[in-house]
Amino acid sequence: MARPVDRSQTLKEAIRAEAERLGFVACGFTRADAADAAGLAIRRWLEAGHHGTMDWMEARADHRVSPTALWAGAKSAIALGMSYAPASDPMVLADEAERGRISVYAQGGDYHKTVKKALKALARFIVGRSPSELKVFVDTAPVMEKPLAQAAGIGWQGKHTNLVSREHGSWLFLGVILTELELEPDEPATDGVHCGTCTRCLDACPTQAIGPSHRIDARRCISYLTIEHDGPIPVELREAMGNHIYGCDDCLAVCPWNRFAEAAAANKAFLPRAELTAPQLADLLGLDDAAFREMFAGSPIKRIGRNRMVRNCLVAAGNSGSAALAASVEPHLSDPDPVIAEAASWAMSRLQERVSEAMQAG
Repeated sequence: MARPVDRSQTLKEAIRAEAERLGFVACGFTRADAADAAGLAIRRWLEAGHHGTMDWMEARADHRVSPTALWAGAKSAIALGMSYAPASDPMVLADEAERGRISVYAQGGDYHKTVKKALKALARFIVGRSPSELKVFVDTAPVMEKPLAQAAGIGWQGKHTNLVSREHGSWLFLGVILTELELEPDEPATDGVHCGTCTRCLDACPTQAIGPSHRIDARRCISYLTIEHDGPIPVELREAMGNHIYGCDDCLAVCPWNRFAEAAAANKAFLPRAELTAPQLADLLGLDDAAFREMFAGSPIKRIGRNRMVRNCLVAAGNSGSAALAASVEPHLSDPDPVIAEAASWAMSRLQERVSEAMQAG
């Protein structure tokens, strides 16, 4: 049944209220062209090759530089954030070498589906209140959500380049609605001033991927290496990856602003699945394609496929120092995928000393 319309609300107030009802904890408004300066920065980032093998970013660079380049009719942007704040410290598994670490955002349901469903519902509400053309975006289109969110006052981009909110820390999934409506912009967040002289995120990055001036070299970033990169992981970065097997939260976990984020604000769709919070590397290394698909059904992890996950787990196994994992590594030495076979050989050579020690002790 349709909800009664509160005529005393302005359109912006009504949109904020409906956004909150739909599960968004942050909602801000800005001009569609408010973040055009970020478009110039991303061009320089791409020209420097910092995107690695993410060719899709370069292919649509002309659209990515500004929402108005993507849609000339866009007048305003509505930036929205949905919380996935964790209930426990993401670093808790750092010393449990036989278990794999999965980024907090991927331990629950696929955020693309949840956020997009809410964005579409909000879009229908807006059109119902003020008939107009609009478009919704969540992560899969060439729209720079973080600069727009900063321009809309939701938060600022920290030194790790992720958005930081006073109320919700860095644990926000972002979505954007572009509309032809002229909506009064909110006050933008001040860029980086709230980070002060703090360098915890830079210091915590295992592979030193975070550079000066709010730049990340994706080619060194563990999230890129474990998710987007499909070839062999550079040998010189493997040891620093530790037991990360899908993404990395280290730079977020140490951010002081995250102490204000409350797990109670997280959307229930993102609650972690028990089997993804602390998986055993041995179990993951034993997955065939069918078992992988079953285990990660409904998870964003499914996108990378079984082979890439096995590659990641082999690197983690090689870093574990656990002789017990050699038995799980051994079958992959003859894998038909050369990337997996090479990773298995590397892992086995790392474990060989421990295996010999165990045999001598036996």
